Amino acid sequence: MRVLVTGGAGYIGSNLVDLLIKRGDEVLVIDNLSTGKIENIRHLLGNAAFHFINDSILNEHLLERFIPSMDCIFHLAAAVGVRNILQDPLAAINTNVRGTEAVLGFAFKYWKRVVLASTSEIYGKAAHVPYREDDDRVLGATGVARWSYSMSKAIDEHFAFAYAAKGLPVSIVRYFNSYGPRLDERGYGSVVANFIRQALRGEPLTVHGDGKQSRCFTYIDDTLAGTLLAGERATAIGEAFNIGSTQETPILDLARTIKRLTRSRSPIEFLPYQAYYGEGFEDTRRRVPAVDKARRLLGFRPRVALEQGLKKTIAWSRQHYSY
Repeated sequence: MRVLVTGGAGYIGSNLVDLLIKRGDEVLVIDNLSTGKIENIRHLLGNAAFHFINDSILNEHLLERFIPSMDCIFHLAAAVGVRNILQDPLAAINTNVRGTEAVLGFAFKYWKRVVLASTSEIYGKAAHVPYREDDDRVLGATGVARWSYSMSKAIDEHFAFAYAAKGLPVSIVRYFNSYGPRLDERGYGSVVANFIRQALRGEPLTVHGDGKQSRCFTYIDDTLAGTLLAGERATAIGEAFNIGSTQETPILDLARTIKRLTRSRSPIEFLPYQAYYGEGFEDTRRRVPAVDKARRLLGFRPRVALEQGLKKTIAWSRQHYSY
């Protein structure tokens, strides 16, 4: 197959590209390296089955030039990371909404299968868990920039469902706190990356709030398995799927586990949300996916336990970052 991966130099995207190349596909990556890194795909440069264009998905002429020759599109390009969103919400909204509108528009014009990467942020601050794909969304006021990311990705999904209603073969995957090798050490959008960096540097592990807020951390192998299944199974077309682990972990427990696995002497310090994100920040206490739909329609089952995945991620970080 000829496959386009937008955002293919990012953490998830580059790992996906490796799998596609390994199975024999020809892959084109479009990524402007705003959060992706050339180091993630450098080993593929020169591979006849791999092509890279350093540009934005907002370049519609570029999309129309290449999408007609593709068999499938994995649309992962997006503005990510809550802090990045807060720093420049306008750029994030433009990238997520206009970019997805362009990709889906050309996919519809030339009739290409699409997998749209979405996020657990879709559910906002809904208190009921586990989240099911058809649950109501609960968000804060529009004056709180933090919720613009959830809204922009929700609009992306509305585009996808609208095109699906017209027959386009499109599927949506909602990622829940993916982690693994190639996580950016700067930690944009990833508490795992932040804690590993801090632990290996001997810096305090900074836990926001009281640390009792919980997440379900999903190792990259499971993230990719769900993504590929969504692009292959006929039962995935026109549907959205939670792709995540169901192992719920409080953030304070995560910090303690990473400290133990790295044998770090770093202290754990508590930091008010406002000190990092600014005034008016709102967080979600629990975020747990229901994966029965993904299991039933895709055959998806998260398989990698948190400690097992953390050991692999820490080993990769030790090898690739100088601490």
